[in-house]
Amino acid sequence: MVYNFFCFISFIVWFITFWYMMNSMRSFAFERLEVYKKCRSLVADVYRLQRIFPIEERYGLGNQVRRAAISITANLAEGSGRQSVKEKIHFLEISFGSLMEVFSELQTAADLAYITEAQLNELRPQITEIAKMLSGLRKKLNNQLSTP
Repeated sequence: MVYNFFCFISFIVWFITFWYMMNSMRSFAFERLEVYKKCRSLVADVYRLQRIFPIEERYGLGNQVRRAAISITANLAEGSGRQSVKEKIHFLEISFGSLMEVFSELQTAADLAYITEAQLNELRPQITEIAKMLSGLRKKLNNQLSTP
């Protein structure tokens, strides 16, 4: 009886471990990109920051900066689903453009005193790091194009 109980417990532990491993392996390629993870963090930071915009800007500048932030991750995801390296590069370029748009809109928000310069400067290193990562990924893909 005790032996059966330990066999049952062992099976439960094995099953939970197996289930966890199988579910953790189920991810899309873009989810494993470090730049994608950092972009998700930036999106969350942008959403938190735009909440302090004046109410009249919620559907103006606030909406625009949110949409641009979402565009960064969305284009990384869409590009990773493309077969052609040229298409992947194209979507990386769109992501980079959206990143620059986010920074520009946050600068405008600081100019209009919706956020402080300190709040803008807190995001600058994060945006710079993501820009470098996107550029590096683009260079890597460009090298694949030039290699026969």
